[in-house]
This record gives sequence, C-alpha cells and structure tokens, in this order.
Amino acid sequence: MRLPFKITFWKVVLVIIWILGIIAAVIRFTKGLGASTNLSDQFPWGLWIGFDILCGVGLAAGGFTIAAIIYVFHIKRFYPILRPTILTAFLGYLLVIFALLFDLGQPWRIWHLLIYWNPHSVLFEVGWCVMLYTTVLALEFSPIIFESLGWGTPKKWVGKVIIPLVIAGVILSTLHQSSLGSLYLIMPEKLYPFWYSSIIPFLFFLSAVAVGCAMVIFESHLSYRAFGHRLRMDLLADLGRVMLVTLVVYAILKIQDFSGRGVWSNIFINRSETYLFWLEAIIGIIAPIVLLAIKRVRLSERGLYYASIFTIAGFLLNRLNIAVTGMEASAGVSYFPSWMEISITLAIVATGFFVFSLAVRYLPIFEHAESDSKPAKTITNSKEVPIIKSR
Repeated sequence: MRLPFKITFWKVVLVIIWILGIIAAVIRFTKGLGASTNLSDQFPWGLWIGFDILCGVGLAAGGFTIAAIIYVFHIKRFYPILRPTILTAFLGYLLVIFALLFDLGQPWRIWHLLIYWNPHSVLFEVGWCVMLYTTVLALEFSPIIFESLGWGTPKKWVGKVIIPLVIAGVILSTLHQSSLGSLYLIMPEKLYPFWYSSIIPFLFFLSAVAVGCAMVIFESHLSYRAFGHRLRMDLLADLGRVMLVTLVVYAILKIQDFSGRGVWSNIFINRSETYLFWLEAIIGIIAPIVLLAIKRVRLSERGLYYASIFTIAGFLLNRLNIAVTGMEASAGVSYFPSWMEISITLAIVATGFFVFSLAVRYLPIFEHAESDSKPAKTITNSKEVPIIKSR
C-alpha cells in the first residue's frame, strides 16, 4: 500500500519526540511536578525556566528588532526579512506560553494574572508584557493570513495601525527582555558572581538583540536548504554588523562589570562554574566577534551562518548557566533534568520547527526572498561574486 506521504528519517525522529513528549506530559499533569521532574524546594527552577522561558523569549527577540528597524527607523530595505522574523517571534512566544503551563504548579490558574494584580512583582510585569506582546505579534502576523485568504480589507485595516502596533511591541519587548534579567537582581547571594550583576537587565537585553539577529541568519540558511528560499545576502551582512556591534558592547560591559565587582580573581578557580563560564565566553562572545570582525567572513553566507551558530550556542549557555549552573552552589544541591523534562522541552522545540516549516510551505513568508534558481552572492567592495551553494 502506498502511503500518502513520504517517510523520512527526520519525520520518524519528530514522531518519536512527540510520543515521548506526550507520555511525559500525561505524567506531569496526572502525577505532578514531583513525579515528573528533578526539581525540589531547594531548586525550584530548572530546564523549563532556564531553556523554555529565558532562552525561548530571547531567541524570539528578532521580531521587535527588525520591526523597529523597518517601521520606526524607516529602513525599508529590510522588509524582506520582516515576515520570517515575525513568524519566528510569534511562534516563539506562543511556545513559551505553552511551555510555562508545564512549569506552573497549578497552570489552570494562569488567568489569575489578569484579575489579581501585583504591580510590585517583576513576574507580574513580565507576564503582562509577554501576553500583550504576543497579541501584538498576532496582529503583525495577521496580514500574511489575510493575504493568503485574499482578504484585502482586513489587511488594509491592520496596515493603518501597524506603526503604533510596532512601537507598542518594541516597548513591551524591551521591558520584558530586560525584566527577565531583573528577576535575578534579588539573588546577589544565590547567583554565582560570574553571572550576577547589577546591570544584568541590560546584559539580557543586549544578548537578546544579538541572538535575535543570529536567529534570522540561521533560519534563512535552514529555509534555503529545505525550501530553496534565501534572504538577500546584503541584508544578512547588515545583520552581521549589528551582531558584531552588539556583542562588542556586551563584552565591554561584561569586562567593566567584572572589574568593578572584583570578579577577575575567580576566573581561574578550579570548579565547574569556571569551566562553563569560559566555554560560554569563548563560544558566545570571542568566537563570533572574531569571525564577524573579518570582513570576508562577515560578507559570506557560510561565515555568517557559523557566526550565528556560535552566537546562539553562547546565548543558550549563558541563560542556562544563569538559571541552573549559577544557582547550584547556593542551593546546595546538584540538578540535572529528568527524561520527562527533556522530552517535553524537545517536543516543544520540535513543534516549533514543524509549524514553521508548514507556514513557509503554505503561506507567503518568503515572498520577497531569492529563489533557488538565483545564485547566492557574497559582497565585495566593487561587485558581487557568486559563491558555491551549500546543501
């Protein structure tokens, strides 16, 4: 019997991840957090906060960055990047909200945020900003849906209010990207000195801007390999410059912060935090800065791709170090996520990739992207030179 779809290795992997995720989810909601996680009263925040929330929100930061560049600063040539970026941000925030339901002890009370206000809580501000910004992203993404359905009038309505929406989105995203770092301001004795800082909100915001640009480059490369759509090389090169400047500013602030707090004496202590900090610094700061500082690398498709991978990996290490590694010593316990925590996280991430692929296939996401028939370009001072396509 001939199947209506083609079975591939990655489809089989996706189904296996979903099955394990569903099993873990059933255990989580029937047996509770204690039976499904390795969390405890001494260590209540683990993988689901560190990766699903802190990393998930940051990885979706490209949405407000690109929208601000286009609609606030009127740099219209970045418009071809807007749709895939908004899609990434919208999916990212939806998955963050979905992931939060697993970490909450009583997820059915999440609506209490709307009724029982606590304006003195950082989590209250983060919750409201995430909720409102997700609504803004839904409205920013809606013209793509309207266009695919041929609904011209609703698309025009949204177009008339797009600038106020973008401004609201930039404000909301800036607030909660930095406020996620503010959660740790009240933990000076608990968070290890490598990661605690009075300027941690600014560091969270800068790292989100850098990784948001990296995600656009990374997804452009994957979309080209899968669907034959690529974004214009000159626009990606400009994003590379934004990444470079942002990472340099981040590094300078980090160095000044270490000097001001006298943390340099700890960087050669023989302990796990030291090794993980050096790994984070080399992968997420030093390597991408060196790559992007080389003009030939920064203006090539492959060079930008590798720089984006380093930036994303370093960002993930940083957020997990803050949420997990930096808290273990003060908690007095060692934490490693259970297979159910890992399964649910992988299922959420896999769902994001799956929905993104469906959207690219059936919606005009890469409407202004170059097709597979057009050769990739690398930029030089005087002319564009074709480079070998990577498959």
